[in-house]
Amino acid sequence: MPDIRFQRIDTATLPCLMTVPEGAPPPSGWPLLCFLHGYGEAAPLPIEQALTRHGPWHEAAPTDIHQRFIIIAPQLPQAGDYWKLVAGDVEALVRRALNEQQGDPSRCYLCGFSFGGNGVFDIALTQPGQWAALWTVDPTRAPQVPLTHPLWVSIGQVTRRLQARFIQTLHLQPVMEEEPAGERLYLDEGADHVNSARLAFADRRIYAWLLRHRSAD
Repeated sequence: MPDIRFQRIDTATLPCLMTVPEGAPPPSGWPLLCFLHGYGEAAPLPIEQALTRHGPWHEAAPTDIHQRFIIIAPQLPQAGDYWKLVAGDVEALVRRALNEQQGDPSRCYLCGFSFGGNGVFDIALTQPGQWAALWTVDPTRAPQVPLTHPLWVSIGQVTRRLQARFIQTLHLQPVMEEEPAGERLYLDEGADHVNSARLAFADRRIYAWLLRHRSAD
């Protein structure tokens, strides 16, 4: 497991880990990245083991992003495609982290892998003003309703089976440059399900793309 100093910020029903950059925040506050895990990382798997298996705390992720974002990651009490059911808890955790850690409410980003990628769609639809941009990694289904947020879809083995539907439903364009500037992007690096996560969360371009977006006042 990476050498990371975690803090806990739980709700009554949803445990959560958090890391906070060292030093003084920028004038507007720290940007915040919220990560939603997949099926295999729910309880009863120990929370630190679960939330470093994939995502921004995985050993393949750039270590300097821990100094650029407040990162929070809740853990579901049981495995399943259930993130929509705890959307209120996720919002409460974000608000608490912003208030206690000098976060920037205009730069909150939601990301997730597999079922957590589904959760990105579900939660964003219930909280349209909360998130400045979204990032979903190999989700298993496309949203039923179009999203208006800036969106990056990292495609792997699961999403690839419905790739045309994702592209059409979400109006996605392929990543074609080293510093992508589009608002609705997808990237398929030909990886399987697990390796799509490792490649995505190691990709500095995506974190930089997120930081170019702010939510409306």
